[in-house]
Amino acid sequence: MARRTQTLTMETLEPATPSSSITAATSNSQNQSLTPSPLPPSVSRLWRPAAQRNLRNQWSKLAAYRQQWASSSSAGKSHATSLVNAYLSQIYMPSMELGALNDIPGIREKACQKLYKQQELHGRKLLSSYKDMLSKVTVVTHLVKTSKSMRCYLKGTSSSPLVQFSGCSEDKSDSGDGGGIPVFVFWPISWFEKLAEELMLMLVQELILKRLLMVELLSVGCEGKVVNGYNWSDELYPGEFDDLSMCTLLSGETCEPVHPRLQIQKSNILAAPSNQQPNEDVMQVYLTTWLAEVNIDTDRVDEIFAVIGEEMHVTL
Repeated sequence: MARRTQTLTMETLEPATPSSSITAATSNSQNQSLTPSPLPPSVSRLWRPAAQRNLRNQWSKLAAYRQQWASSSSAGKSHATSLVNAYLSQIYMPSMELGALNDIPGIREKACQKLYKQQELHGRKLLSSYKDMLSKVTVVTHLVKTSKSMRCYLKGTSSSPLVQFSGCSEDKSDSGDGGGIPVFVFWPISWFEKLAEELMLMLVQELILKRLLMVELLSVGCEGKVVNGYNWSDELYPGEFDDLSMCTLLSGETCEPVHPRLQIQKSNILAAPSNQQPNEDVMQVYLTTWLAEVNIDTDRVDEIFAVIGEEMHVTL
């Protein structure tokens, strides 16, 4: 059947609001440190150590998920490279010089069959790497946006002789941020949350771009083979759309994954149908895009973890 591949076209969107810089955060937080806490002084003294422990735990988890993402992305790049090599070898097999093997009957067909099996194998491994990355982003999204796990709430009442804290709010008036007072030296909890959201946004935007590459790489076939290609609206594995929904990457209007966008240009990347198989140059672009992780500013990520670590007096 005719194959459909996708080319990249651009649709301009409204620019997203740039995230606050660490310098601005520090300046504002220093100003906030002059604001007295609405909590009783005795409760504030007990709240701060509990909040510090919780923040260290949550940022240690973020650092671990960052490393796990990097590992899964690297594995995906390796599987994608092997898949592309097997695919291109099939394309060039008819014109390839085989030397002494040239006169063996059916040698090219048998070689193509084996290469196609290798392509399918690496496709499954690539899909597994993508699924692993999606699971990491799902956890990070839940950690940052849903559970508000960086906040520390008073358990019971401040008049209780035994003051305790938890990750769940029992009082709607308790914001869980100690009234905006600095947790360590300069920053209130809200700034830790903003930096975590910035990290999460990078991962989310990079993940959906990688999905576009997945659709392309899993859909390539070889000459003479009937391949059921993937469309953008197809689930790549059972339950993928549920996972994408948790990451806010599933459109409520179309029930399809939202389209990728470039972090720098703030624009959508739409999938346009084509009846041509991608050539070697296009495949190289796919692999380079996967490796470059264009939506993740590595220097910015390193800066965030370094400054957070300095503020907490830990190494992340």
